[in-house]
Amino acid sequence: MGKDSKARIQKGKILSFVPTGEYYFKKGLKAYYRRDFIKAKKYLGRAMQLEPGEPIITCQLAIVSTELGEFENSNRLLHQILEELDEQMVECHYFLANNYAHMGLFKDAYHHAKLYIELEPDGEFIEDTEDLLELLLFEEEDLEDELYQQDDLIVKQEQARDLLESGYFPKAIELLKDVVEEYPEYWSAYNNLALAYFYLGKTEKAESILEDVLVRNPGNLHALCNRLVFAHYQGEFKSAERLMESLKKIKPLLVEQQFKLGATFALVGEYELAYFWLKKLYKNGFDGDGPFYYWLSSAAYQIGNKPFAQNIWKKVLEINPEKEGFEPWNTDKVQGSGFEDHPSSIFQKLDSDYIEERLFALFLTALSDKAEDIFSSKRFLDNQKLTPMEQEYMSFIKSGTPSISADAHEIAALLYQNHQPIGPIESGLYLIWFSTFVEISKSDVKLKNKQAWAGAIDYVWNKLRSEKVTREEIAERYGLSTATVGKYVKLVNNFLN
Repeated sequence: MGKDSKARIQKGKILSFVPTGEYYFKKGLKAYYRRDFIKAKKYLGRAMQLEPGEPIITCQLAIVSTELGEFENSNRLLHQILEELDEQMVECHYFLANNYAHMGLFKDAYHHAKLYIELEPDGEFIEDTEDLLELLLFEEEDLEDELYQQDDLIVKQEQARDLLESGYFPKAIELLKDVVEEYPEYWSAYNNLALAYFYLGKTEKAESILEDVLVRNPGNLHALCNRLVFAHYQGEFKSAERLMESLKKIKPLLVEQQFKLGATFALVGEYELAYFWLKKLYKNGFDGDGPFYYWLSSAAYQIGNKPFAQNIWKKVLEINPEKEGFEPWNTDKVQGSGFEDHPSSIFQKLDSDYIEERLFALFLTALSDKAEDIFSSKRFLDNQKLTPMEQEYMSFIKSGTPSISADAHEIAALLYQNHQPIGPIESGLYLIWFSTFVEISKSDVKLKNKQAWAGAIDYVWNKLRSEKVTREEIAERYGLSTATVGKYVKLVNNFLN
């Protein structure tokens, strides 16, 4: 900071007095020491306007904001220092830890307290930080139970996310419904439940869950992000653009929200914004998982920072070695990549408690160039869940043995001609088909007109997702008459209901 004031003097006469940032900073400090925090905030705010790049002023204003109970504003200023002004001011982590503890955000408080201890083991606030860590565990009698509940939620949330990423939607829905019943205000579970229904093709159900979340918890960032994802995948460009503009204005402070925002931007192709949020987390020492490093690497590559992307991709492979060959810059492989290219996803589905998911897994195995390895693996041979129908299907895949499962496979193959590779969205289509097939197998209905069954399933799936598709379009796609499409759509709906 400069001198206390600047004066323009002409012929011994003071023409003007222009206070500097340091002048207001000193006045702010005096007010702070008098505990006149309102005046301190006023003076320090003025000092910051005059010298916006001075981290000491910004930090003192953050401290005053904390004294006034304005924790969110204080956190915003502290993050600004670490991310934009001076990342070496590690004491900001101590102040952040205190703020988050006051806000009841114990996980974030713990994160910043540990960071301060790691970065400044002999720092000025080391004893206070160690005391804070103890307080986080022992200050409240019920805190240990609360932390246990948080751990239980985190475990279930991780399980649900793994199920979603592997296209394991019915099981994810079952788990998440239990979570929201037990924890009715755990909004993250509702949002993942909406995703599961959306991927399964039940768009209206997914939208209604998000609407309920936003009514009960207005401005919920995860719900707004999921709305953008839904609009993007459904081609609702005006809605997606409107949601995008709204999300661009949001500046979340919580780590979880920053990750959600960054991942969402990456998913819809807004790589500059994705890189901004994900790189910010990375610089702040965020210990991410596979998806975090995957999206960070993808965003970095898309904006032209390939060396950094390659470095981050090493972390992806450490966590998930099966991603080798699926680098963002390996465009041919990435564009053709689906669950059929991932044996781990196939094995997860084979372990499902739902027959339709296991049938889907067998179909994916038939598509995979690793089919022989999968069928001969110990994990497959030890699988005790396969029913006689599934054993028949496996025999067909291996040797072409005729069976009703062979007819189901041929219909799935017709769908595959129009819907590949099979990602989370497309999985819903095949699960609807195999769910329908399981019901058909209990009846006397024959699968003679395979094109008609495929067309009907395609139509029903699109309608469930609120896609604008007509029977005429489906008829043309599968070489049918519109009357035949209508007839088989009724049959599919009867079996599904």
